[in-house]
Amino acid sequence: MGFSLDYYIERLDWPDIVDILLVAALIYGLLLLVRGTRAVSLLRGLLVLALFFVVLSLLIDLVAFTWLVRNILPALLVAFPVIFQPELRRALEQLGRTGRFVRLFRRNRESAAVTAVARACLRLSQRRHGALIVFEQDTGLQEYIDTGILLNAEPSTELLLTIFNKNTELHDGAVIVRGEKLVAAAAVMPLSTSSLSDRQMGLRHRAGLGISEVSDAVAVVVSEETGQIAIAHNGRILRRQDPGRLDAILTAFLQNSSGIAVRQRGV
Repeated sequence: MGFSLDYYIERLDWPDIVDILLVAALIYGLLLLVRGTRAVSLLRGLLVLALFFVVLSLLIDLVAFTWLVRNILPALLVAFPVIFQPELRRALEQLGRTGRFVRLFRRNRESAAVTAVARACLRLSQRRHGALIVFEQDTGLQEYIDTGILLNAEPSTELLLTIFNKNTELHDGAVIVRGEKLVAAAAVMPLSTSSLSDRQMGLRHRAGLGISEVSDAVAVVVSEETGQIAIAHNGRILRRQDPGRLDAILTAFLQNSSGIAVRQRGV
């Protein structure tokens, strides 16, 4: 004799409700974490395979196949952290970041670095000069700073225009901004392994996306081919930013405000 839904609802008490809400929140958080990443395709493939195996086992009594699947499951549990290593690493880093919560209550203030970067990117875009500028946040970027040329300079539009001039030795790497200082130029960034749909996005875009995948940094990319400005953050790249509003957009990202970010067009 089957039980109706009302039967189960009547037997629910508050620990069961809390238990269900915690499981739902965990699943929702995992889905938010992998949204827009390669892990979505992997999860979809695993789900299809799991459904196929379940349906097949219900229809046919496959003793040898069931034994094989049962013995493979422990190996799959070990392989799971390896397959989803970037996403799991990002989740643990987000749990360890305390500064982001402080910024939620911090009043927006004008930043000389943001202003200088926004003005420089506008002029670089007009000149079709490529650029990659990375804002360090809670995750330290010292290992990447060490690959470049140390500056520790006050931010200025003129300095950034000089660095990213095609005739200088520093224009190929990234400028890293720490607080209100341009700490390094010509820094080497990790390249993303994600596939970029637009062929106009080259190594600078891949480097900007790569540093956003391994840290909470905000990267600004100016395309040498098209002059378009893109922002990479949290493993996603948002293209076609408005140069006239770049200072406000950057401030929103650096203040962990998602309102502007949600409205931007991404890839």
